[in-house]
Amino acid sequence: MPTTLDRAAASPAPIEFWFDFSSPYAFFASREIETVAERHGRAVLWRPFLLGVAFKTTGMQGLTTTPLRGDYARHDWDRQARRLGVRFRLPPGHPFAALPPSRLFYWLEARDPAVAARFAKRCLDAAFIEGIALTDAETTVAAAGAIVPYPAETLIAAAAEPAVKQRLKDRTDEALRRGIFGSPFMIADGEPFWGADRLAMLDEWLGCGGW
Repeated sequence: MPTTLDRAAASPAPIEFWFDFSSPYAFFASREIETVAERHGRAVLWRPFLLGVAFKTTGMQGLTTTPLRGDYARHDWDRQARRLGVRFRLPPGHPFAALPPSRLFYWLEARDPAVAARFAKRCLDAAFIEGIALTDAETTVAAAGAIVPYPAETLIAAAAEPAVKQRLKDRTDEALRRGIFGSPFMIADGEPFWGADRLAMLDEWLGCGGW
């Protein structure tokens, strides 16, 4: 009879879901990634990082600040929202520096990964359904609401802890070392897929074992 260790060894690796909380395409992908993962018996490993740091390496900039591409993106985001049947609203001043939710995610993950995942999804919904710019800890904690079972003052203090700041920096550095430059960016069994529009390809790849 297989042991617990045998079953764990046989479990497929999770899908890594790298994203920035200020990315509309990450918001759309977040609403489908778990369905894709479950279809193939996979878990999702949520991995926020700072896209702005990657932009310094690639020379890219946020879509809303890019001529022509920004106009197309706004049209596409509205189209994606209609496709998924969700409301969509850009936060004021988009793109915003998503330091507080990114830091708090890793503080929560160290205590309960399931709570951290729910927090990530809630923050993305707050940003792009409710149009809330998560630029400070107070706003982020209020947006998370009852999703997070810790007092608000504990969470606000946690977002300023040096160790938590370092954790996010380390994850962002890891993303760059691994060639991750956009949001969302999925990795399955070492195979990279960039963009929400690659979810269908990721699904097919996992189903047939690649090509």
